[in-house]
Amino acid sequence: MKKILFTTILILICAAMFAQAQREDYIMVDSLVYRPASAVDSSLVGKSIFTVLDKTSGEVRIHQSQIIADGLKNHIARNAHKSIPGYRVRIFFDNQQNARGASESAQRLFSARYPGIAAYRSYQNPFFKVTVGDFRTKSEALELLQSIKRDFPTAFVVKENINYPVVDKSHSYVVDTVKVFRPKR
Repeated sequence: MKKILFTTILILICAAMFAQAQREDYIMVDSLVYRPASAVDSSLVGKSIFTVLDKTSGEVRIHQSQIIADGLKNHIARNAHKSIPGYRVRIFFDNQQNARGASESAQRLFSARYPGIAAYRSYQNPFFKVTVGDFRTKSEALELLQSIKRDFPTAFVVKENINYPVVDKSHSYVVDTVKVFRPKR
């Protein structure tokens, strides 16, 4: 019920925005949006492997205590927001007076040139830092470092706690087309 109400409200808001935009000489155009891909197989999100295996053609049988299945479910729920040790590439590290603005610029530049690779900006007194990527091994981080060296010549690999990396490295982001309003010229 809540989903239907939310969808209805969203449709009404979009229709009102569209009507307003047409009155004020705006046009609706397509725009590309880069979204990070799922860190897990989206077809299995919210499902227990035990229930998925039960629906197979009978080739796989698991005889396991419900306590173990419940324990796994609780372990996943408790650790969903934890990070793991890994590597990132630091593209910015400075403490000068303009470091805040420079770190924002470095993050924007990286995100524009390398869509789909996560960029993290942080402040640890007195330094502003921008690190990119989530890699389990140092060799994966070095691979990214080599590919961005021409744009960020002072970049280097650092060991940090990282978010879980995406499953499919060759498709680390999804490109979507969205409708946006632009002024008529």
